[in-house]
Amino acid sequence: MAIKLYKPTTPARRHTSVLMSADITTSKPHKKLIVSSKNMAGRNNQGKITVRHQGGGSKKKVRIIDYKRDKFDIPAVVVSIEYDPNRNSRIALLSYADGEKRYIIASADLQVGEKLLSSQKLIELKVGNTMPLEVVPPGMFVYNVEMTPGKGGQLARSAGNSIYLMGIDNGHAQLKMPSSEVRLVSEKCLATIGSVSNPDYKNIRWGKAGRSRHRGIRPTVRGKAMNPVDHPHGGGEGSNPIGLKNPKTPSGKPALGVKTRRHGKKSDTLIISRRKSKKRK
Repeated sequence: MAIKLYKPTTPARRHTSVLMSADITTSKPHKKLIVSSKNMAGRNNQGKITVRHQGGGSKKKVRIIDYKRDKFDIPAVVVSIEYDPNRNSRIALLSYADGEKRYIIASADLQVGEKLLSSQKLIELKVGNTMPLEVVPPGMFVYNVEMTPGKGGQLARSAGNSIYLMGIDNGHAQLKMPSSEVRLVSEKCLATIGSVSNPDYKNIRWGKAGRSRHRGIRPTVRGKAMNPVDHPHGGGEGSNPIGLKNPKTPSGKPALGVKTRRHGKKSDTLIISRRKSKKRK
């Protein structure tokens, strides 16, 4: 895919870019695989805002995605490559030999008409095929990787992502994540060969606030521009520093660069090396 730039007919258009949709083969989703979902606008089941700056956005239907790929040894044909408003990657509609249809996360360069297969044993190392990590040769790139066997893919599902399989040892696969973190998962976990589609998504320039509002993202206001009652950084005459040793969240907790992972998690033993932290200026 390519990024399209428009002539700068307006100030916003000058800084806007869009993705070409030449890879999308149809604009009509499979009706039996879409459901309606209510937009919670960042609120939990008590109605309290747990994620700020969310709300509004264009109305959209949720596509039911098959993360498990558990129809083993039944060949499937790629019917279409489609746009999914709920994710930044493309999705592919598979038609299995028994007549069932399912959506999967499309791999890069996947074409209509290709035949894919999912199995619990070694099969052709073809982009889009799914198999356990124990039979995948080290050095391969995989995506949609399970963390628990049978639970469904949880790792490397967003546009352009892939995981590097470093090796297999003592029943665990050693994976290098897109964040550079190295961790272990069971060798019985399923993974899909290749990388996720739509790698150019990261290069989009949204250009104007309206496009973010269509995506359901509301404006973000700096804490130091607020009053003291609204944010720990607020208050003061004119433009002043935050007046604190370290920045804080609106609720007063430390922010920016603070590790939020809970101490003592069982999976700590499965993490060989943590991701590289960003250096604060």
